[in-house]
Amino acid sequence: MYDKRLSEYAVIGDPIIQSMSPEIHNACFKQLGIDAKYEAVHVRKEELVQKVQALIESGYKGFNVTIPHKLDIINLLDEMDPFAKAIGAVNTVIVEGSKLKGYNTDGPGFYQSLLEVHPLNLKESNILIIGAGGAARAIVKAFLLNGVEQVTVTNRTEEKAVQLLEGSNGQTLPLEEAASRLAQYDIVINTTPIGMVQNINGTPISLDYLEPHTVLVDIIYNPLMTKFLKTGLEKGCTVQNGVPMFIHQAALSFELWTGRKPDLGLMKWTVEQKLGGK
Repeated sequence: MYDKRLSEYAVIGDPIIQSMSPEIHNACFKQLGIDAKYEAVHVRKEELVQKVQALIESGYKGFNVTIPHKLDIINLLDEMDPFAKAIGAVNTVIVEGSKLKGYNTDGPGFYQSLLEVHPLNLKESNILIIGAGGAARAIVKAFLLNGVEQVTVTNRTEEKAVQLLEGSNGQTLPLEEAASRLAQYDIVINTTPIGMVQNINGTPISLDYLEPHTVLVDIIYNPLMTKFLKTGLEKGCTVQNGVPMFIHQAALSFELWTGRKPDLGLMKWTVEQKLGGK
């Protein structure tokens, strides 16, 4: 029987078994003495409406949304935060009675994480983003809203890349051309799943023309060091994996639900312990 004294939260997606969101949120609930729990719920695309309704009826207070539901969830919302609306993708939902309000913490979370390795003026940086999915959409919009104008998107499907940059001065490039121009970028960001455990030996773009001054960022956090980042290290680049983005976006979700700031250090330690390294 559902215990109304206990606040319940979840992350929904497909696949979901790899998610470490339950570990970090539950660790922070425990540290702050919050009577709540967080779990991973496997939701296939065709089950989205049914499973979300089940969460509402079970009294869940909120949930995160991951692949492949960040766009489809919008159709089920009663309200959207202006930033989420501008991005057109949602990764965090607050449940208020039977009403759902959507937010996006991916973009702000990534922007904050990037400042850890590139604290200089981002507005003057020349940035290449690889991929054009939901995460790329949030990251591009975060850059544009923060006044970063030199943004290039490269993707296998150019049409999707063009849509991301609509209304901005950014540009799109085919993958091969972007690879040949790598030396001109200050920051190169992989937002694709290439390099995850299912494709651990792959890289999203050729790095033959990479130079040491470029910061390489991969939003993948499992494994901690993708081939993309390993190659960057070999070439003398500063690199950052997906852990900082993961914990910053999670911390923003946590604060939206509880009104309290979680311990970022505890979140990072929990992820690194789970993955067996730094």
